[in-house]
Amino acid sequence: MTHTALICGSIAFDKIMQYHGRFADTLLADQLHRVNVSFLVPSLRLEYGGCAVNIAYNLKLLGGEPLVMGTIGQDGGDYLERMRKQGLDTRAIRTVPDAYTAQCFVTADQDNNQINAFHPGAMQHSHENNVGDQGPLRVAIISPDGRDGMLKHAADCAALGVPFMFDPGQQLPMFSGDELLRFIDGASYLACNDYEFEVVMDRTGLGLEQIAARLDALVVTRGGEGSDIYAGGERHRIPAVQAEQVVDPTGCGDAYRAGLLYGITQGFDWPTTGRIASLLGAIKIAHAGGQNHHVEPEEIDRRFEAAFGYRFR
Repeated sequence: MTHTALICGSIAFDKIMQYHGRFADTLLADQLHRVNVSFLVPSLRLEYGGCAVNIAYNLKLLGGEPLVMGTIGQDGGDYLERMRKQGLDTRAIRTVPDAYTAQCFVTADQDNNQINAFHPGAMQHSHENNVGDQGPLRVAIISPDGRDGMLKHAADCAALGVPFMFDPGQQLPMFSGDELLRFIDGASYLACNDYEFEVVMDRTGLGLEQIAARLDALVVTRGGEGSDIYAGGERHRIPAVQAEQVVDPTGCGDAYRAGLLYGITQGFDWPTTGRIASLLGAIKIAHAGGQNHHVEPEEIDRRFEAAFGYRFR
């Protein structure tokens, strides 16, 4: 049986700028209807981001078999080469020649307030990819991507009988209650943080037990309080793993989802699967950037045993 996990989602550049002052000292509350300001940002860094690649990178660290399906633009050649050097399978990535790769421009002040601008670019063409073209799959994940692409890939998975995880993330506001119900009814798994899940319940009109009953597993993450996995009429409480240091939470949720996918493809039980996911999230939060860490499989195994008292492989 194949262990390939299809990772559908965004591929993006994150351009992160630091303003050494405070936005509040420049933005006048009574003049916000006609803002015209410029912030000097002495530092700028480029991060290779996007949910799909973050998930795939962390799944590869575990020894999984991710296949990234997404879209990049005319400026994405270096990113493709970077993924290949990391051992990621890029054959399902489409290049859109007349668009730029999705990009997020982040300006943060000294109080960690942020002003962000997001250009979707090639991501708006994600619906041009087809799940059916990717060969045998054990599981797929529909992570944040172009709206049309998320709808199409979920429908494709359902039609092909490929079990998939719906991970709406920051794209959740784009979908109506009826659309969310269609995702849930087609999916095998739903993964949300606690705030996102409150939105899902509000928009669908369904409670936790009703949603969990429609899925093989419902996963709700709760930050430092750990996470809950509802499966087979049971609630599995997954403890948070203490990070060695807190450097950057960016990509922590993606790392967690990589752990879930690894457990699913390996046939592990839900308590073990959730603990792998929790550990991956803790490892990620101790490093800057979604893909700026490398941990050998033996080190992951050691940390898992130290945290939970048994080996998962």
